[in-house]
Amino acid sequence: MLNAAAMAADLPLAPLREDLRLGEAAAGPDGAPSWVIQDTVVNRFYRIGWFEFECLLRWGQTPRRISEQIASQTALKPDVEQVLAFQQFLEHNQLLRPGWQAVDRLRARSEGNPFLSWKGWLHHYLFFRIPLVRPQRLLERLAGLLDWLFHPLMAWLVLALGLLGLVLVAHQWDAFKNAVLDSFSAEGALGFALALAVGKTLHEMGHALVATRLGLKVAHMGVAFVVLWPMLYTDTGEAWKLRSARARLAIASAGILTELSIAALATLGWALSEPGALRDAFFYLATTNWILSLTLNASPFMRFDGYFILSDLLDFPNLHERAGAQARTALRRGILGLDEPWPEAFPTRQRRALVAFAIGTWIYRLVLFAGIAVAVYLLFFKVLGIFLFLVEITWFIMLPVWRELRQWWARRTAVPMSRRFLLAGLVFLFVLLLALPWQTQIHAWGMARAERQLRVYAPYPALIREIRPVGTVHKGDLLVSLGQPDIVERLQRSDAGARSYDARLLGLLADPAGLDEEAATRQRLDVQLQEVRAARSEIERLSLQAPFDGLWRDVDPNWQAGQWTGVRSALGVLYDPSSWQVDGYVKPDEVHRIQVGAEVRFYPEGQVTPIEGKVLAIGSTRVAQLEHAMLSSRHGGPLATTKQEEALVPTPSLFHVLVQLDGPPPARQETRGQLQIDGARSSLLVKGVTNALAVLRRESGF
Repeated sequence: MLNAAAMAADLPLAPLREDLRLGEAAAGPDGAPSWVIQDTVVNRFYRIGWFEFECLLRWGQTPRRISEQIASQTALKPDVEQVLAFQQFLEHNQLLRPGWQAVDRLRARSEGNPFLSWKGWLHHYLFFRIPLVRPQRLLERLAGLLDWLFHPLMAWLVLALGLLGLVLVAHQWDAFKNAVLDSFSAEGALGFALALAVGKTLHEMGHALVATRLGLKVAHMGVAFVVLWPMLYTDTGEAWKLRSARARLAIASAGILTELSIAALATLGWALSEPGALRDAFFYLATTNWILSLTLNASPFMRFDGYFILSDLLDFPNLHERAGAQARTALRRGILGLDEPWPEAFPTRQRRALVAFAIGTWIYRLVLFAGIAVAVYLLFFKVLGIFLFLVEITWFIMLPVWRELRQWWARRTAVPMSRRFLLAGLVFLFVLLLALPWQTQIHAWGMARAERQLRVYAPYPALIREIRPVGTVHKGDLLVSLGQPDIVERLQRSDAGARSYDARLLGLLADPAGLDEEAATRQRLDVQLQEVRAARSEIERLSLQAPFDGLWRDVDPNWQAGQWTGVRSALGVLYDPSSWQVDGYVKPDEVHRIQVGAEVRFYPEGQVTPIEGKVLAIGSTRVAQLEHAMLSSRHGGPLATTKQEEALVPTPSLFHVLVQLDGPPPARQETRGQLQIDGARSSLLVKGVTNALAVLRRESGF
C-alpha cells in the first residue's frame, strides 16, 4: 500500500471537466476565503477552501509537485496525502474528466439495474424525487408582476393584520376550540389535505420567487417522496453562488415567511367571516400553516427550512454532519476514555454547543422516525406494515447505532483498563436493575366518589313545582316536586268515568231488566278504576324523596317553578358523605399484579397528602366505556378515549379497580386523582420480555 501511495504521488492528476465553473463565495466565520465549484450538468455546488483552491490552480501536475509548490509559494504547509484526498473527493463527485478506468466503472454502474437489488428498492422506498416542471420563464414573469409583495410596507401590513387576527380569535376562543373539535372528521381530513396542498405550493413558490429576484436560476420543481410521503421541493442549489449570507438567508426563510403570512391572513379571515364554507376554508388554512411552520419547517433538527436558516445565520455549512462528528468524538473521549483528536478545531464553548445540538438532533430524529415507523405500520396491511416498520427502525435507528458501536469495538484495545472496569460495572449494574424485581407500586388514574350517590332525574317530562335548596337532608325528605297536567287531566277524566259507571251500576241493580248490562258495566268500571290507580301512581312518582340521609347538592340555581324539565336533565345530586370509593382504571399488563385487600394511596388532583384505602374488587373484563367524563382526554382528563355514539371508550384498554377509601376527599365531592397501588414485585426486564412476546404473538396471526 505504501508503494501504491508513493506511485500515486508521482503520477499526473486526471484533468478537470471543462464544463465546471469556479466562483468566489463568502468568507468563512474566521475570515478564511472560500470558493464554489458548480457542476453545470446536475446543477450541484461544492464549497471549497483556500487549500483546495490552490490545488485547482496547479491541477494537472503530480500530487507531490502540487504540495511542494503550495508549501513554497503560500503560507500553507500541506502534505501529499491531503492532495490525494482532494483528488478522491473530486473523483467521487465525478468532477474529473473520466479516463478509461472511470468509464468502465460508470458503465458497470449504469448496466446494473438498481431495481433488481434489495438495496435499490430500499433506497427508492426511503427517498426519491420526481421533477415536474422547469418554471424559470413563469417565475421571471411572476417576479415582475408580484414585485409589490416584496415592499417593506407589505411585511409590516401583514404583521399588523396577523396580530389583529390573533386578538380577534382570542375574543372568540370558545368558537375556535369548537371548530378544532369539529374538524376531527372525514370532512375535516379533506379540508386539511387541501389546505396542506395550497400552503406547501405557495411555500415552494416563495423560495422560487426570491431566488429568481436575486438573479438565480431555479432548475426545476417537483415532488419528493420521503418514506412514501409526498413533499413538494424546489431546486435552489444556485444559492451557493451568492456571496451574501443575508441573500442566502432570504431564500431559505422565504417558504416559512410565506406560510406564516398565509396563516396570519387566514386567521384574520376566520375571525371576520360568518359561519359557513368560507370560514371553514380560512380555519384549515390558518391551523395547517401555523402548525407546519412552527413545528416542522422551523425545526433545525431535520434538513428543512429551519436547518438552512440556522446554517446561513451561523454561516456554518454542513451543520448536521460537522456537529455529529464532534458529538461522536465527545462520546468516545468521554465514555471510552480515548484520546481521539477532534475532527475540527473549535473553541471549547462552540464545541459544547455543537455537541448539544447533535444530541438534540439525535433525540428529535429518534422520536420522529419511531413515530413514522408506527404510522407506516398502521397505514398498510399487516404483512407489509410489519416489514416497513422493521425497515424504518433498522435503517434510521438501529443502523446508525450499530455503526458507532462497531467503531467502539474496533478501538477496544485503546480503551484504558480502568475505564473498561468502570464500563463493565455500569453495564452490570444496569442489567441488575432491569432484572431485579424491585417494582412494587402500580400507578393509575381514578375518580373518588361517594359510595352511595344518586343523581336525580325527572321520571318523564314534567313541570317543576318546587326544588329543595342545597343542604343536608334526611331519609324521606322531599327533594323535588314535579307536576304533569296531562296526568292530572287523565286522572280527573278516569275518576269522573268511574263515578259515572258506579252510578250506572246502582241503577241497573234497582232495575230487574238491567241485569244483562251489569257485567259489561262492572268491567268498564274496573278499567276506569285501574286507570285512576295508574294515574295516581304516576303522580306519586313526581314527588322525588331522599332514599337515605345525605347531602343535596349540584342544584342548578336557574331552575324556577313552572319550568319544564326533561328526563336527561339532572335536577341535583344526593350523596352520603360518610363513605367514599374510587373507580380506578389500570393497564392490562399491570392488573394481574393487584390483589383484593392491597393497600392503596389516593392523591387528589392538586393535593400532596394521600388518602389511604384498600382494593375492594378487580374487574375481570376490560372496561367497555368510561363512566366518568372528567377522566377522558376529550374533557381535559388523563385517559385517551374515542367516542362511539354517546359512549367514551378508553384507548388503550383498561381494567376497573374499585377502592374503598378511609376518608373523604378534601372538597367532599367527586375528585379526580392518582392511585398508587401496592402490587406484586415486578422486574423491568421480565415485564419488557413479556410485553415483547405478547406483541409478537398478537402480530403473528396474519
